[in-house]
Amino acid sequence: MSGEKDLSVLIQNMEPVLNAGEFVFCTVETLNGIPDIEKILFFFREHEAITIVLERTIADEWKMPYSYISSWITLTIHSSLEAIGLTAAFANALKKENISCNVVAAYFHDHIFIAKEDAEKAMEALIALKKSKEF
Repeated sequence: MSGEKDLSVLIQNMEPVLNAGEFVFCTVETLNGIPDIEKILFFFREHEAITIVLERTIADEWKMPYSYISSWITLTIHSSLEAIGLTAAFANALKKENISCNVVAAYFHDHIFIAKEDAEKAMEALIALKKSKEF
């Protein structure tokens, strides 16, 4: 299962889904102090620290500092990791609406984290992109 590579097929068949909840980005030096690693949505090891993304309620419970509260949109089409242009297409659609996005390309789907207050506007922009021929 390698996923779809054709940009037109990806855009026309993507189904953006707004996942329930609020998500935050936190940093830690090590994962050893994390009370329950299964509650982390994902982590990425950077040179400076480990970035973890998790639900806001869990970060609050664990008393982890954060400054950005986001909503999480999943594009439910299996895009290939070799697909060209999908990230650029949806990032440009969001840019036109003045919406910042933080993107995670996982094996099966692309995931977009946007400011909580921009969630509905982002969904509208992605649906408009899907209906558009301009990408």
